[in-house]
Amino acid sequence: MGLFNFFKRKGKRTAGGDKPTVEDLKKEVEELGLDHEGIDLEMEGDKVKVTGKAVSPEMREKVILAVGNVDGVAEVEDESDEPANFHTVEKGDTLSAIAKKTLGSASRYPEIFEANKPMLSHPDKIYPGQVLRIPQDATA
Repeated sequence: MGLFNFFKRKGKRTAGGDKPTVEDLKKEVEELGLDHEGIDLEMEGDKVKVTGKAVSPEMREKVILAVGNVDGVAEVEDESDEPANFHTVEKGDTLSAIAKKTLGSASRYPEIFEANKPMLSHPDKIYPGQVLRIPQDATA
């Protein structure tokens, strides 16, 4: 089980504004085209609980990031025992810098970009406070 922190006032705004509903979060996941079959979401204040069995560990991590990077969400609690490797973007970070820090080589930034699609549309479009997935199979 994991508890992941997000910046509550950063991220994508939904129809629910700074107080997204479960329906808003599900809509966000669906709009991103993520396969959330078997995953359930619950809201408790500004915390989202992710339960159920995902189609893959990668998809579970992507759903966690999709809902966590919504404005108004401060935490995502995951009931799974699957390990997740996330990185919170800091001011001045680039995907190259994050790749060097987490994967040992700046030239490996495309791996991080690919691991965060469809949430990322371009490698240069990241912002401080955003949480990114570092692929497990790519760690140095």
